[in-house]
Amino acid sequence: MPESKHRRRRGRPVSRGQRVAAVPITRPRRQKANKLYVAASVIIAVLVIGGFAVGGINFQRPSPAGSSSGEYVEGVGVQQELMPTARHVEPRTVDYNTSPPTSGDHWTGPARCGFYEEGLPDEQIVHNLEHGHIVVSYNLLRVEEVDQLKDAFNSVGMSAMWGVARSYDKIPSGTVALAAWGVFDTMQGVDKDRIETFFETYSDALGPEKELTGTSRPC
Repeated sequence: MPESKHRRRRGRPVSRGQRVAAVPITRPRRQKANKLYVAASVIIAVLVIGGFAVGGINFQRPSPAGSSSGEYVEGVGVQQELMPTARHVEPRTVDYNTSPPTSGDHWTGPARCGFYEEGLPDEQIVHNLEHGHIVVSYNLLRVEEVDQLKDAFNSVGMSAMWGVARSYDKIPSGTVALAAWGVFDTMQGVDKDRIETFFETYSDALGPEKELTGTSRPC
C-alpha cells in the first residue's frame, strides 16, 4: 500500500542550507564573555593576594566605641569606652586609651592562660580579652603579696581556661587591675572575693569573638 503524502512530507530531509541557517552563531559572543570572566577573576585574585601581602585582610568587624558584645554588670568593675577597631596589627605597638587596656587592635597570638611573674605586652593580652578572657595585671613589690595573688588567682576555678595574670609596671605600686573586654577594675592589695566575682561575671561573657561567632575561646 503506498505511503500517504502526509507521511512523506514528515520524512522529507531538510536541505544542507536550511540546517546551517537554523543554527545560531554564538561562538564569538561566548568567547567575549569568557574573556571578561577570566579578566574579572584575575582582578579579584590580585586584590586578595595584594591585601594579604600588605598586612592581611582583616575579616573582623570593628568594635563600635562605647558598646560591648556582652553585658556590663553594674557594680562589678567600671565600663570603659571601647576603641574603634580590633584588628591584628603585629608587630606594631598600639596607643591604648587605658592602662592596662580593655580593647583595641592587638597582635595575632594571645598569651597562654596562667600566672606570669614577668610582664606580657599589652598588644598580646588584648587578644586574650577579645577571646573572653580575664587579664589580671599587678604591680606588687613584696613577694608575699605576689604569692597571695597567685593563690587567689589559682583558687578561681575558671582561671585555668579564662585567666592571664602578669606583672605590670604601668599602674601604681601595690595595685592589682582586673580587665575584661570593655570593663576595668582596680584594687589596692589582693581582694580574693573581688577577683572571684570579676571572673564569675565576665569570663566567657564579653568580647567581639563571641559577638562574631557566638562563642568565646578558652585557653
